[in-house]
Amino acid sequence: MDSNISRPLLLQPGQRLARGVCRHLRSLDFATIEEFVPSPGLRVDVLALGPKGEIWVIECKSSRVDFLSDQKWHQYLPWCDRFFWAVDSAFPAEILPEDSGLILADDYDAAILRMGPQTPLAPARRKGMTQKIARHAAFRLHMLRDPGLSVSL
Repeated sequence: MDSNISRPLLLQPGQRLARGVCRHLRSLDFATIEEFVPSPGLRVDVLALGPKGEIWVIECKSSRVDFLSDQKWHQYLPWCDRFFWAVDSAFPAEILPEDSGLILADDYDAAILRMGPQTPLAPARRKGMTQKIARHAAFRLHMLRDPGLSVSL
């Protein structure tokens, strides 16, 4: 048996937050994709597609330094209906912008403490994003079945 198969994944702090966020959003009937690229040069930690087609972006921050070094988060806003920060209970939440959503998360679950303001996407952008999300998810699933596949995400 390959020893890599039996070892648990070693997740970084932000990835552990993302896992808890994704679990919680699944309980709300959202489908999630981690590390999604809405546009060249941007990579969001979690993108969530809701049951009514709503698109949320969640950025996971594991420390003050992690948050302060993030200069791109404003560029994510045109790609979603709502934007959230996900942090753990030790994070100094008072440094986060109040005009964005807030999710408290751990490795296994999360709770939405503050909804981000709703800024609906234009219909053409929503359609393009929904198609991109579907294709991205299909390619990831295909890569699980065929690990040697070369797909550019």
